[in-house]
Order: sequence, then structure tokens, then C-alpha cells
Amino acid sequence: MFLTLGTDLAGLDVPASDFGFLLHKNPARPQTIGITGGSAHVFYPEATGERCTAAVLLEIDPIGLVRSGRGKAAEGFTLGQYVNDRPYAASSLLAVALGKLFRTAMNGRCDARPELAARPLPLEIHVPALPCNGGADLAERFFAPLGWTVDARPVPLDPEIPAWGDSRYVDLRLTGVLRLADGLNHLYVMLPVLDDAKHYWVGSDEVDKLVKAGEGWLGAHPEKDLISRRYLAHRRYLADAALERLAEVDGQELAEESAEEGSVSLAVERRTAVAGVLRELGARRIADIGCGEGALAGELLKDPMIGELIATDVSARALISAKRRLRYDDLPDRQRDRLRFLQSSVTYSDERLAGLDAVVLMEVVEHVDPPRLPALARSVFQAAHPAAVVMTTPNSEYNVLFPSLPAGKFRHPDHRFEWTRAEFEEWARGVASTYGYTVEFRPVGAVDPAYGAPTQLALFRTEEAR
Repeated sequence: MFLTLGTDLAGLDVPASDFGFLLHKNPARPQTIGITGGSAHVFYPEATGERCTAAVLLEIDPIGLVRSGRGKAAEGFTLGQYVNDRPYAASSLLAVALGKLFRTAMNGRCDARPELAARPLPLEIHVPALPCNGGADLAERFFAPLGWTVDARPVPLDPEIPAWGDSRYVDLRLTGVLRLADGLNHLYVMLPVLDDAKHYWVGSDEVDKLVKAGEGWLGAHPEKDLISRRYLAHRRYLADAALERLAEVDGQELAEESAEEGSVSLAVERRTAVAGVLRELGARRIADIGCGEGALAGELLKDPMIGELIATDVSARALISAKRRLRYDDLPDRQRDRLRFLQSSVTYSDERLAGLDAVVLMEVVEHVDPPRLPALARSVFQAAHPAAVVMTTPNSEYNVLFPSLPAGKFRHPDHRFEWTRAEFEEWARGVASTYGYTVEFRPVGAVDPAYGAPTQLALFRTEEAR
């Protein structure tokens, strides 16, 4: 099993051998790591000032793979466990090896050459034997939208007997100008997807891997549904969960500051800020309205002082995803008794949410059509009438600071609007005056002197809660 990654760094005024810094592998020293059922080697066939190529060679022991419990043949016969294409063709085994060999490079980090890691480079990738369940055209459909020029040539079953036709393998060559981290993540996802098989059990933890590797590109890919299903072994509920999380990451979390070591995403800052406000209030009975996949609910469950947590969403599928993400059925009885899931709409009164200490609407209001905002205000502030309401929403003024966001576009395709700071404050003060609340505003995320913070938070309180 073999793969090469090459570059010439043309026009960048740096020697091509600096590619080794980006990969965190010294061109002068071959390296070997152990993987399930074999070994992975990295070496450099060439490393000069003009051109640098790194090669990954995977040596797989089929017997060792079977003994590890991960070599069961998909063909369903015993001999197939030992006689198969895994030692020779790129597959999930190679993807796992890439993840182990180049983990730091896949994260886009290079302390020695940070400016090089952050910029697009001329890359060439060659995978001589890639199982492609769907043919060469499928490789084009998967890689071309990502900016690659794709040359996928079917490998004949036997070059000496053309009548036998082509095998299911292609000789794949990719060329393009991309960040190395992006190229590695594309490979990490696409190798098992094109093979349409994995050598290990696929569970909910694979959703986390897909979301991390697919961040910034998979959510907008025209074949994202097919890619997600194949990567997650056609388990539809896992694919749905992955797509929902990718929509959140690629839409609402454009302000992730991953270039700075130790920084956290805006989504994490937002959850931390909301949880901090709830602790400040001393809230014990809380509803997370529009909970989505349960990210905030999971954060709040960590606080033992919260006695009752209600997670609601209008989407039954979102509630199912939230339960799976939080492993609700596996929670200890004491934890499970603190958490309830309810299907409910934010624009309709729901007596089950009345009289709580706090209600949270985190990144919810902008998903409501403007004519329905009065109904939202009535259902939350009048019918439910909690002691406090914590609301966050994007600050549209900050959008100009997102280089990947086209002018005039919202952060998420499902947003019905996005408020400026003045617009949000005007709406919030009107609601507070109408329903007997006071309101204060807090920034969430790094504050720009001209445009403010990326997220704006409003804290509404009744007289009793102050």
C-alpha cells in the first residue's frame, strides 16, 4: 500500500525541502510506526531545494490483522480474511496511518513554519491502487469540488487480457493549490469513502472524526450526503448526526480562531459564556430551547447544582441526535433523571416550560421568520415567564471580518436574518419593557474596536431574579 505527497513550492522563495517541517517528518531520517496489523513507513524519495516528495508505505500482515479481530472478510468466506487486497490497495488502513503519522499537520500546525502551514501550496498526490466502488467518475465527483485536478485511471484486471475489462481500482493523481492540512484531511475522509468499507467497527465516535476532518469543506460539498453515509458505514442515524454538526461548524462557527495555539472556537466560548451566566444566576431549573444536537445541554449537565434541565427542539430528528450525542440511555439514573427532552416550538406556548429559573435561546432567534418574532416573545416571556432569559445571536456587523463569508451572506443558510448590535438592543429593550423584564448586554468572543464581538448576549431578568 503506497502513497506519495509532493510539492515544488514554486514562487514561494523557500526551499522545497521545508515540506518536511510541515509534515513534521525529517527528510533525512525515515520513520516507522506500528498500526493495527502492520507498520507504516515515511521516507523521502526526493528532498531538494527545487522539489520534495514524501512517501508513505504501509506493510500489512493479513494474519496479524485477523488475529487483532479486525480482519473479517466482507466477502463472507474464511479464506477471504487472509487473501484480500488490504496489503496492496489504499483503504481505511491507510487513512488510519495518515492520521497517526501526520496528526499535527492535519491540524494545520507547524511552529517552525507557521506562515507556510497557513498558505495554499502546489501539491501533488499519487495513490497507485485505490479501491473505487463507483468507478473513476466517483473520484472526480468527490475531489474536484475541493479544488483538485483529478486524474483517475481505471486499472485493468489484466493488462494482457483487455477483454476482461477494468478492475474496481484506479490509479489516482491529484494536483492542486491547497493548504497541506486540507489535502491530508481530504485523503483521510475519502480513502475509506471511495473503498466504501472500513476495517473496524463504526460507532458514534466516528462522527467526531468525520466532523473534525470535514470541518470547513464537507458541509458545503455537493456529495456530502453520500460521503457521510459511506464514511459511517451506511448507518443513517450517524450520517444525520454528522451532517447536523457540520452545518453548525461550517455555518455558525466561522469565527473559530484555530490559528492561535490553545484558542477555542466561538461555539465553545458561547457555551461557556451561557453556562457562566446561568451559574451567576444560581439557576437550578433550566430549559434549553432549540437545543439542536445537545451541545449546551451536555455542558450544563456537568454542573451538579442544576437539578432539572429540559432540552427542547421543534425537530424530532434533532432530539434523537441530541440523545445519541449525550448517550442518554447510558447515563446513570441520577443524571438521566435531571434531563428531559421535549419536542416543542419556540413560537407556541408550552405550559411544560412555565415557571423555570431560566430559559436559554442560544443561536435560535435568527432562525425564526421576522413575522413570528412577536409569537416567540409571547411564548417565552409571557407564557413561560421564567425568572431569567439568556439569549445569544450573531452580530451581523462582525461578518465583514470573516474572510470565508461572502459579502451580504448570513453565517448559516437557515438564518432568516442577522441583527446589528443596535437592532438587537432595540428589539430586546422593547420585549423587556412589554413583559416586565430588565435587560443587559454582554459580548461573547474577541471584541473588535469597530465591529464589536461576533456574538451578542442579552440577559433578561424579572424583578425577583435581580
